[in-house]
Amino acid sequence: MDSAEGNFKKVVRDDTNGSTSKDDSDDMDSECIDSEEIGFISTKKNREGGSTSDHDEEDETNDNAEAAVVQMLKEKEDREKDVEDPDYGNVYNILTTEEVTQQESQTEGKDFRFLQNEWDSQSPEIRKHLEFLKILKLHVWSSLSRARYVSLLKDFVESEFFVIDGDSLILMLLNEEVQYLTLFYLIECFLQDFTQKGAKYIVVFFKDAEQMYFPYPHFLFLRTALIEHLKHNTRTTVHTEFSNCLSPAWEIFLKKSYPYFIIVSDIGLTSLQTNYLTIFIAHSLSKKITIVLASGQEYDTLRVYGYHLQSMRKHRLFFQKYEKDLQCLCEATVRYKEPSLCLYGQLRLSLESVQEEVCRTIPLLKQLWPEGSDIRRVVCVLACAVGLKIYSDMLKNAHASRGTKTEKSERGRSKPLSPEAAADLCRMQCLTVVFLLHMPLSQRAQIRVMKSCWTKQVLPIIKMQQLCAHFVLKQLSDKNDWKLDLTYLPDLNDDSLLINLAHYYEIEYSEGLEFQKELGKEVEDEYQSLWDAVTKLTVKYGFGDAFPIRTTSQLFLDQEQTSFRVYEDKIPAVGLFPVKSDLVKEYAGDILKDLPVLDDNDPAISSLTKYKEFDEHRHWHSGRPLTEEYERVHCNADAKSKDPYERKQIQKLQTFYRFYGSTLQESTSKFIVCQKDAPGSANNPVKKKKMQKSKAEIIAEENNKRLKIKEEMKEQEQWKTLQMSTEKEIKANLTVGINKLEKFLKILKSKSVKFSVELSGLSACLEAWKEHCKEQATKSKDLSKAVQLMRRIHILLEKYQDLLEKSHLQKLIQCLRLLGFENLACSLSGQVREKSDGENTSRYAIEVGPVRFQLQYMDYYLLREERNDPDPRVENFIPDTWQRELLDAVDNNESAVIVAPTSSGKTYASYYCMEKILKTSDDGVVVYVAPTKALVNQVVGTIYSRFTKKLPDGLVLCGVFTRDYRNDVMNSQILVTVPQCLEILMLSPRCQKWVKRIQYVIFDEIENYGIPADLSLSPRESVQLYDTMVEVWKEWPRAQELDPEEFVSFKNKVVIKKMDVRKYEQELKKELSKWIELGQRQKVYELLDHFKPQPVDCSDQEKWMQFACFVEKLHEMDKLPAIIFIFGLDSVERAANNIFIHLLEKRKNEQDPKAKREIEDIKDKLRKVNKSLMKCKPNDTKKLKPSKVESIIQLLTMKKELEKRLKKLSVIPSACTYADPKAVDEDTLKKIFYRLRFERKGYLQEMLARRGIGYHHGSMAIKQRQAVEMLFRLGYIKVVTATSTLALGINMPCKSVVFADDSVFLDALNYRQMSGRAGRRGHDMIGNVFFYDIPLPKVERLIKSNVPQLKGQFPLTITLILRLMLLSAKADDKADASAKALSVLKHSLMTFKNERHAEILKIYFMFSLQFLIKESYLDQEGNPMGFAGLVTHLHYHEPSNFVLVSFLVKGLFHKLCQPIKKDSNDFSDDVLEKLVLILANLFGQKYLPACSMTLKHKFYQSKVFLEDLPEDFAEAVNEYNTKVEENFAHFLLTTAKLADMKQEYRLPLSKTDFTSKKWHGSELASYLMDNTKRISAISPFACLSGMVDDDLFYAENVNKAVLHSLGVNVKNCPLLYLKKYDNQGRRMPLNAYALDFYKHGSLTALTTDNWLNEGEAYYLLKDFSLIIKSIGVSLSELCDDPNDNVLLAFQKLGENYHKKLAAV
Repeated sequence: MDSAEGNFKKVVRDDTNGSTSKDDSDDMDSECIDSEEIGFISTKKNREGGSTSDHDEEDETNDNAEAAVVQMLKEKEDREKDVEDPDYGNVYNILTTEEVTQQESQTEGKDFRFLQNEWDSQSPEIRKHLEFLKILKLHVWSSLSRARYVSLLKDFVESEFFVIDGDSLILMLLNEEVQYLTLFYLIECFLQDFTQKGAKYIVVFFKDAEQMYFPYPHFLFLRTALIEHLKHNTRTTVHTEFSNCLSPAWEIFLKKSYPYFIIVSDIGLTSLQTNYLTIFIAHSLSKKITIVLASGQEYDTLRVYGYHLQSMRKHRLFFQKYEKDLQCLCEATVRYKEPSLCLYGQLRLSLESVQEEVCRTIPLLKQLWPEGSDIRRVVCVLACAVGLKIYSDMLKNAHASRGTKTEKSERGRSKPLSPEAAADLCRMQCLTVVFLLHMPLSQRAQIRVMKSCWTKQVLPIIKMQQLCAHFVLKQLSDKNDWKLDLTYLPDLNDDSLLINLAHYYEIEYSEGLEFQKELGKEVEDEYQSLWDAVTKLTVKYGFGDAFPIRTTSQLFLDQEQTSFRVYEDKIPAVGLFPVKSDLVKEYAGDILKDLPVLDDNDPAISSLTKYKEFDEHRHWHSGRPLTEEYERVHCNADAKSKDPYERKQIQKLQTFYRFYGSTLQESTSKFIVCQKDAPGSANNPVKKKKMQKSKAEIIAEENNKRLKIKEEMKEQEQWKTLQMSTEKEIKANLTVGINKLEKFLKILKSKSVKFSVELSGLSACLEAWKEHCKEQATKSKDLSKAVQLMRRIHILLEKYQDLLEKSHLQKLIQCLRLLGFENLACSLSGQVREKSDGENTSRYAIEVGPVRFQLQYMDYYLLREERNDPDPRVENFIPDTWQRELLDAVDNNESAVIVAPTSSGKTYASYYCMEKILKTSDDGVVVYVAPTKALVNQVVGTIYSRFTKKLPDGLVLCGVFTRDYRNDVMNSQILVTVPQCLEILMLSPRCQKWVKRIQYVIFDEIENYGIPADLSLSPRESVQLYDTMVEVWKEWPRAQELDPEEFVSFKNKVVIKKMDVRKYEQELKKELSKWIELGQRQKVYELLDHFKPQPVDCSDQEKWMQFACFVEKLHEMDKLPAIIFIFGLDSVERAANNIFIHLLEKRKNEQDPKAKREIEDIKDKLRKVNKSLMKCKPNDTKKLKPSKVESIIQLLTMKKELEKRLKKLSVIPSACTYADPKAVDEDTLKKIFYRLRFERKGYLQEMLARRGIGYHHGSMAIKQRQAVEMLFRLGYIKVVTATSTLALGINMPCKSVVFADDSVFLDALNYRQMSGRAGRRGHDMIGNVFFYDIPLPKVERLIKSNVPQLKGQFPLTITLILRLMLLSAKADDKADASAKALSVLKHSLMTFKNERHAEILKIYFMFSLQFLIKESYLDQEGNPMGFAGLVTHLHYHEPSNFVLVSFLVKGLFHKLCQPIKKDSNDFSDDVLEKLVLILANLFGQKYLPACSMTLKHKFYQSKVFLEDLPEDFAEAVNEYNTKVEENFAHFLLTTAKLADMKQEYRLPLSKTDFTSKKWHGSELASYLMDNTKRISAISPFACLSGMVDDDLFYAENVNKAVLHSLGVNVKNCPLLYLKKYDNQGRRMPLNAYALDFYKHGSLTALTTDNWLNEGEAYYLLKDFSLIIKSIGVSLSELCDDPNDNVLLAFQKLGENYHKKLAAV
């Protein structure tokens, strides 16, 4: 790209520098609830108690509650008022008028100007626009600054669809040096990366955005070519029909498709384009669409990361308020009046005339080339011809009109180029295109790299021709009557090649014959053909022949700025240190022969004294083993402890877990007795049973039979007692009676008794149906009563077929006839003679066919295929075949993977496995790996409630290990943990003895990684589908065949099962697919429209006002308990509070005024009584007079009566609460609420719970979450609002799941997980899923999502390799440890389908070892040394762990950590703050989007943007980065040989091939090649922009230059960025939250100033505090001197930080 055109980064910086700031923080922007905002925080008196009586406390609490409710209501109203009428005041110097009206059309000075209408800043209309623009920019800035950096693509990404703004895509990848084809390559890489990851996206180019490129013709031409290329050469859907982002068509598109998010840039080439993009962002957010910033995106093998901004209520309110202003501003932004060009300050040209000339010239070329041609030829010829004609006419007209005045007007401007010189330029352009047509990319990649620019005289002509090329492409795209090959649209131009040719003909060609190179016949003929076409199209102008190529001596290149790139000396060959390690030899031995390994006597291999010098100087022992990582985690309690207090704590903890577990399951704990060498133990797999039974076994069987008979007789007696009342209940109230019957059936064990009960139920249901039909007479019948009758028939025929006798069958036939199902009666009576009782049955008949009745009305009551034979290993239910196979696998000590839907009974096998190990020995260990910490507590509770086992002293049943807490990790038989913590234990050398005790590892909830069941229809939905198909296609040929009554699987079938319905469903789905094949696609669309619900639109305010009413409606419909999923932490609490407030208001409105007055009177009397009692209470009751005693007794009696009366009056009516008081007794409630007494918002949570409401999210304390879980499971709480914390495996069965808030996190995986909570097995027949204010297109995509493929991540990091080497070297059993390490290295999912990746990983492994050896973390035998222990302890934080050590070794910490006085242990605030600054730059890196610095804002308490590291520390980081970059570059150079070069010469998305076809060479082409150019590891497309191997040593070039087929990017290089820049070259600041908090200690300030929400801020600070503590502990273990300044400073800082955090 020519340098005179200006570089984009410069334009961007100019635009951003002009921006300004606001004075005060935007209150409206605070989406987080302050810790004290609700007002339900209990007072100190409430928490700690006092000397007052119980009633006084209760009375005070009630008064506080009422006051708090009033306060909450008031704050709610104020909050809504503030949001509805946002205040945009207190903003200073946002944008000056000049900055807004700045037109970058003058980018190239006076020789090339784009003339357009400019805003008149004096116009009232424009002033209004400018004022609103200030408000808009502030609104968008304050929102974008809050954007969260997240993974954009989840496991179910293929189910989601998003939009990429095409102009933002171009802006994201533009820079001053990139060439035309290189840019297309980068764009295709970006899009292909999305495509490869399974993403569904479309690209949108708005029509009005085109005008903004006119000042930049090169970009305009590129944009047009890109649109056509994506349309014709890729499968990408491209939309160009929308005029702008506020057009009605675009709004309709958004409403219909509702994209997951829109990728858009926040900054444009000009301020005008930036304004337009700002409007685009504001509009998208107002339409509930999430925005993802184009800048700052990164990617790895599996994920794409970027800044996403969720649409919020304030965005919708802003749009509602300023819709007209936004519309007017958009119109003013895209309004152009006859734009024109001005060349050399005097030659004017309207764009319309260019367009007209193109339209005239294209038909002429069609006549010359009627058979069509390659697009490169066509565009070149037309652009040259049109450009030359227009330029010649302009010169001619200018000369004629001005005559002698020309000289005067040309002062200060370049002299126009002569027509002959312009023709010379066009000849070289034609020759360039000829080389593009014939020269392979492999040769073009070798072209000399020149730094040069065009002269001011030439540049306007080049720009004019680019403008012509744009109009040529536009015109050609509108016509399809000419056969053009559009394959090579990405390669229409090569500026680098053109500059090389210009330099050759301008300088080298004129220097003599030795430099005059032949073109070659092939090139010469092609060039002649192109120029002939140009001259024929410009025949009147006479521009000369094809040769000579240069006819003038006009200078085209600026000689002062022209230079060839000079390369440094040859890149030094890297020599690898030889590593004498068995692990290295075993894993990478096969590639070592191909790698350059140094000899043992090489000077580079010297003794590693680095840490020895440091140790001797500072009295440190860097190689000393550190304590185990798990030992540093906070220990709740340990059974090994001899301390009585700790022993008591463990007992308390176990008691709680048993209580917690009791809410999870009803069964009592099983006492486990250890049975040595039990069947199925680790060493004794289950053997087949012996054929002959022993005498003891026979006796035992006979005893069992007698017991069964006795039990059966007892059950028979029970039924006789209940039979009459149950039958009466069924006849009186069918639903209640059937529930009672089925509840009784569940407790029965005898099959014969169950059979009797079912027969009685059948008779009762029959009588109830008859009675109902008589009552209804001619009215429509309630078929739900017939459903219950048919259910009994199904159950009797299916489950008790062996017990049915002739009389029973006759009874069933009679029932079927009575229902009008004659064909089914005949089908059943095939074995039995028909017998009619003569009764008239027509009045009892159902008016639908038997099949339709069963499918449509019985629906989920249809029986599924299940086994009837019990399994002795399973109690309470009969397992399915897959469950038995799983239990067999456990018995046989085999591994298994279970893929089954949520709540299908997977977890039972886990507990069976635990029981087996517990019975086998006291040493065996089962590790249960849960995906979340919340699930850890549930599993521990379940284990304690299921099992009891007496173990030797010091051993316990169950232990826990998470990053936050642990107990009994090494001395438990069942360890419950999370994946990261299991990894710590498995890779710890000193834990290998424990690892060998592991018998089983259970990974639960692996659906976390996404393996859902396919979508299926219910029986009723299958019938609906058939009926709609018949309605839509009246002449459907298979309508009769697929009629439910005629379908082969249903015909005359009395018991239709779910499997039969599944066959019918599959047949309908196949038929629907055939409709498309038969050309009935339109009918399919029509059919789908029939099933679309009609959503009701409402404002955001109405949505939340009506939400509580919606919950009340669920209550009325008996759809509670319900879990309501909302993805914002604040919204979760706000929604729960809204429901609570609604109930309070409801009670307030319904309460009788008399009762209110009576309550107040009683409270008054109680206060007086209490006051009297306080006066009467003496210190010694024995001294009281009898009259005084009598008076006290009377007062106490009165108090008791008043309290009783008050309690009765204060009872909450059932209509004003969702709580079920019968579900939990008051003692249990008090026990649960007691645990909340010291928790933040604990009192508010209790008040909500008392009304049957709870909320649940990750930022709550564990005790608070457990309280909600227990009360919900017990049935007390009926409504819970929650984030995704309840999605994974938490046992909280409910009738309904509600999705009440859309979010980028509501993807198909979360949808399936969350909806799986509803209707859990054994609780409900069906589950209900409700969508509240979720757009319909999103709902469709969620439900129809496909199963994703498992994909492998790049598995290695330098720290992981160091940990594996540590394990291999330090473990007692070396062979076992090496086997474990090899399993990690060899079995990566990434390598399963690609063997090349296995070799790449081996090379990465070897180069990582080199880094570790060079930096003295490993010796040449692979043994850890130096600070290897410290680095591995901080493995979560690579590369900061390595940088920390380099600071330590260089003595930087010792230099910084100087006490206030000599021999003092105190450090100044300045020292500690600087230490926090350093650690925040290392371990607290949270980047903000670059746009957050656009406006300078005055923050209240925080600095927000983290300062740079001190200079000496920054130098150390740069030194580290240089070493890492060098090592990574050598890795890339070595792996280059593994690249798929066939792939490398193709564009990644379109697969356009640039390999050699018929190239016969050219002497001139060879001359232009640079054989010293090193490009062995560079993409040939990147070579066109001057990239060479040397550039790989700079991290910012890696992603643009690396060979694409290697699958490696800069994310695999452990760099610590001191300054990070986005794609447009803007700095992305670090959030200073860690340092800011240390200074002011306010969590609230982090939410208002630092753009964090409260929960996120707390956990970030907690992690940061743990890091400081971990570093401090490690340093204390490595340092012998307890008074070492660094050690003391870290300890002091750790204490200070912990205190500040604890005070929150």
